[in-house]
Amino acid sequence: MEIVSPPSKQVTREEITRKTRRVRRFGISLKAIKKAAFSTMKHHHLHVITCASSMKQLSMIPIHQEVALEPFQCIKTKKNDSYCPNSLANHLKFIRTASDFIDRGVYMTPARSPKEHLSTKWREIHGSSNWDNLLDPLHPWLRREIVKYGEFAQATYDAFDFDPLSEFCGSCRYNRHKLFDELKLTKNGYKVTKYIYAMSHVDVPRLFEGGTWSKDSNWMGYVAVSTDDESERIGRRDIVVAWRGTIAPSECIYTLKKESTRYNKLSASEQVMKEVNRLVKFYREKGEEVSLTITGHSLGGALALLNAHEAATSLPDLFISVISFGAPRVGNIAFRDKLNEMGVKTLRVVVKQDIVPKVPGIVFNKFLHKINPITRRLNWVYRHVGVELKLDVSMSPYLKRGFDLLGFHNLETYLHLVDGFLGKKSNFRRNARRDVALVNKASDMLIEELRIPENWYQLPYKGLVFNSNGRWVKPGRKSEDKPSPSSEASPTHDPLGYSDGCFKLSH
Repeated sequence: MEIVSPPSKQVTREEITRKTRRVRRFGISLKAIKKAAFSTMKHHHLHVITCASSMKQLSMIPIHQEVALEPFQCIKTKKNDSYCPNSLANHLKFIRTASDFIDRGVYMTPARSPKEHLSTKWREIHGSSNWDNLLDPLHPWLRREIVKYGEFAQATYDAFDFDPLSEFCGSCRYNRHKLFDELKLTKNGYKVTKYIYAMSHVDVPRLFEGGTWSKDSNWMGYVAVSTDDESERIGRRDIVVAWRGTIAPSECIYTLKKESTRYNKLSASEQVMKEVNRLVKFYREKGEEVSLTITGHSLGGALALLNAHEAATSLPDLFISVISFGAPRVGNIAFRDKLNEMGVKTLRVVVKQDIVPKVPGIVFNKFLHKINPITRRLNWVYRHVGVELKLDVSMSPYLKRGFDLLGFHNLETYLHLVDGFLGKKSNFRRNARRDVALVNKASDMLIEELRIPENWYQLPYKGLVFNSNGRWVKPGRKSEDKPSPSSEASPTHDPLGYSDGCFKLSH
């Protein structure tokens, strides 16, 4: 009997049309990413330098035994039929099936793996030795930390007000004190201390032109800090900066500011560094060890690198690491070498099928590599920074095998693959626990056998509510959830803003 691959699925005209529309939408974001990446070179031009930093030998961290799923194959019989004793249907019996997504209360499998105490090994986990011996196989402690920071980046999408009919379009739907509560992220053990805004032209309906919250700025991310319990577990006080990726092609200018605006009298760069410096000073004065971890997806990953460069320049003795997802190339070789020289540790998580990490220079860079090795050192050749963790959509038995540019780039696809990754030569791990249904929040990547609807993450009734008078109306925001430029300044006596007993915003 001959071993053959499972037959490919026929693609309908409707699916092709739907995917074509997605590619067109994706092209807008890709154009914005290219534009933003090129613009960073204007603000961060560096001379070519040589990295002279030395790395310590990695300490041995015990790896728990984890089980991989066996690959599924079909057997071709003499009658030219395919018999699949180890088919996808049988394969899923050992992991998740449609019945696993029916609420069964306390009998459901927990969606998260247990956390370990990282206090003595956090530097290795954050790349002090460039993640040697931790990526293949992927150490479970590192995997859970990557997922944690990925969820912080995902929060910048989940809480963003996309509704073009909303007077608060472009803002965060929740105030900073309840952001993690609303998004079910309190389990990660951090508190938000500051919201970040970037200059952008926000297209709003004429109806709201006089009363919209801002026509010049978009919510771009936030600064958070680990709580006392989480700080004890991870061995230091960790400051996190999470940057949102591209949503509108006209947004995301890192250094732009304008005095006449309500939210960008300071640039996004200045807002972040003012808050980071404040938190570092506050906790160091208490005698605590402090780290800075910067994360982001897509263009947010590019902004994370610019932020890391600025932070390392301002705070040269601070341990700084970047964990990015699907980020494009940002700068040239000199920029890469400068970050290495300053000790910034960067872990780039990329999906093989995702086109965004290949830009700018998707063709041009490879061509230069082939024609002459000397061109590889040219200042205008874009280069990635740091260590790469490469994932493959085909490793997951839950994901479709079709062509879906948006699905490949989706952050939830990334987090799903990280959660199941064991190593380059291993299959998807059997004991992966992260909720598989999250993959389809804003995509259609899950196989149909699981019966999870596509793009299911949305406001009920598309944002309308049935009020006490029996009318369907757009709800107003609670006063504490309305962005307020008057509350820009963070309190100096309490980094979390709770000590005065009031419910303050710190936008």
